[in-house]
Amino acid sequence: MHTSWKAIASTVLLAAATAVVPSSPATAVTTSRVDVDVRAGLATVGDVAVGVNHAIWDSQLGTPAVADLLGDAGVTMLRYPGGSYADIYHWRDHTAPGGYVAPNTDFDTFMAGARRTGAEPMIIANYGTGTAQEAADWVRYANITKDYDVEHWTIGNENYGNGHYGSAWEADDHADKSPREYATTLIAYADAMKAVDPDIKIGAVLTMPGNWPDNIVGAGDQGSWNQEVLTRAGSVIDFVDVHWYPGGATPAETLTKPAQITDAVHLLRGQLRDFAGDTTGRIGISMTETNVEVGRNTQPGALFLADVYSGLLAQGVFTVHWWNTHNGLGTVSEVAGHTDYGDYGLLSSGNCNADSTVCQPPLNTPFAPYHALSLVGDLARPGARFIAAGSDNDKITAHAVRRANGDVALLLINKDPDAAQSVSLNYHGFTPAAGTPTVSTYTNGAETIVTGATGSATTQTLAPYSISLLTLHPNQVTTTPPAPRKPTATVTDRGATISWPAGAAGLKYEVYRQNGGAAELLGETTATTLTVGNLQPGHRYTVNVVARDTAGRLSAPSPPLTFTTATPAAAGCTVKFRDVNDWGNGYVGQVDITNNTTAAVGNWTLTFDWPTGWQTLSSGWNATWTQTARTVRVVGDGSLAAGATTSTGFVGNYSGPNVLPTVFTLNGTVCTSA
Repeated sequence: MHTSWKAIASTVLLAAATAVVPSSPATAVTTSRVDVDVRAGLATVGDVAVGVNHAIWDSQLGTPAVADLLGDAGVTMLRYPGGSYADIYHWRDHTAPGGYVAPNTDFDTFMAGARRTGAEPMIIANYGTGTAQEAADWVRYANITKDYDVEHWTIGNENYGNGHYGSAWEADDHADKSPREYATTLIAYADAMKAVDPDIKIGAVLTMPGNWPDNIVGAGDQGSWNQEVLTRAGSVIDFVDVHWYPGGATPAETLTKPAQITDAVHLLRGQLRDFAGDTTGRIGISMTETNVEVGRNTQPGALFLADVYSGLLAQGVFTVHWWNTHNGLGTVSEVAGHTDYGDYGLLSSGNCNADSTVCQPPLNTPFAPYHALSLVGDLARPGARFIAAGSDNDKITAHAVRRANGDVALLLINKDPDAAQSVSLNYHGFTPAAGTPTVSTYTNGAETIVTGATGSATTQTLAPYSISLLTLHPNQVTTTPPAPRKPTATVTDRGATISWPAGAAGLKYEVYRQNGGAAELLGETTATTLTVGNLQPGHRYTVNVVARDTAGRLSAPSPPLTFTTATPAAAGCTVKFRDVNDWGNGYVGQVDITNNTTAAVGNWTLTFDWPTGWQTLSSGWNATWTQTARTVRVVGDGSLAAGATTSTGFVGNYSGPNVLPTVFTLNGTVCTSA
């Protein structure tokens, strides 16, 4: 979406170098606790996890210097031909009517650069002004004529931005701008392209939960963009493609946004299940654009990148891409004590403003997010498995992986711009080797990453506004039982029966609930089923199963299973909660309350909790609505007769994924949720 071809086109190579002065060390040190648990497994890193965008208006696309910089950072996927330009780009003659195309940025040049980088391509087929035949011909040229073996093809860029919802930045020549038309045409593209090469994967454009126009129902539509596309075209797609620009008015606010990732991905997977019938995880998720609005070239952007890439990959998003490799000079400001050029690029474009009073560093100078990307590339090596990591300090974020050789790599992000943090590191199911670990650190204003042996496996000091990657070897390497396969669960309102396929004879199984960085043991058994009680109604749980052999050796964890407990099947009350009119950051909600008993309920009070901290109550009617912290109380104006239903409504606000509440209590009784 964020294109700046004019800035790129006017790039000059006489840019003045900008001095970078490292931040002075802080004197205040706060002690924080970080836990890492190898028994709590998340997603495994695939071969295309770390991605970046390339754009045809960037004259540096595919050059050896840029390809090598991206390769050094561990980039394994490159997206082409660049954001919204994809919907005006015609690959045969390498033109983009209405836009600028730099010399030497054609498809073959891109592929040469991608191969030098060691990255797989992701190609955006032109939906807005192209045809299914044009896309099929591109597949034929790429995979039959040139034998490039391009696997991932997305149909369009941000096609919900075609004016159907009021905002129009994406080119779209179709008379019908609806998601219904997009889905119909996407099917035609998929059929034509897979007729050429049935092994390719087709991606559909969706919107990220919590981002506009998520949940908005357009004129003439039966559902939101995501619902319409998935319902109609879910059977023909192999992955969905989303973008995420979460905003934030300040660096501090921006750096709170990665906390939304788990809920956003959970909601998106729910949409895949509910609307596309994907109960097995067949449909993958790619995040091919993300960036910040404050501190794009300085440390806030770097901290955000490290947190977001790690968080998304841990949740099973198969590739994450920064927007962009180069983008050009924007609004210049000072952020975190250093010059920020307002440039969405990882690398400097080397250009100046109109009167040359402000110039970027020399062409291809890495900005701060590039160094964060390099640390992520080292953390998220293909084959590594993300494991649970958590901190007791909201200024410290931790991400960890277990590598195939048994090493644990731990990424620590200090989001405090002023104070260093002394961190106590605690491990569960893993004993690090004695000695000083290798630590790679990127600090505020630094020109490069510094690597050396420092601290210990149990104590580290993190500089203000820094990213540190620790590599920890195990105390000993032993042969362990194979990891159990993914479990399943049958749930009630207060419990769950968790089952998994049997492994070798003589194993004992342990079931762990993920709980920050220290998993909670729910139970152990020699069978392949465990029934767990004392769970909360309507609560989301993620569990892993590990196997222990007779020698006490522990396997790697099973793939994670996330389930939500039910509400009571036959309670004295039933509550139906609905979002009836949504505008992207707020909505009108309706709550229907039914008294299932044979006696009237007088002076009734309904209570529920918002599932997240970014949801609030604005106003309500047909009852008295109040909110304290995350708890909402709805007090009725009279009694509720036996068997009767009453309706009340409210306006709610949200600034992240809108996870609707599912657990309601009427005068102390947990209700059935309809």
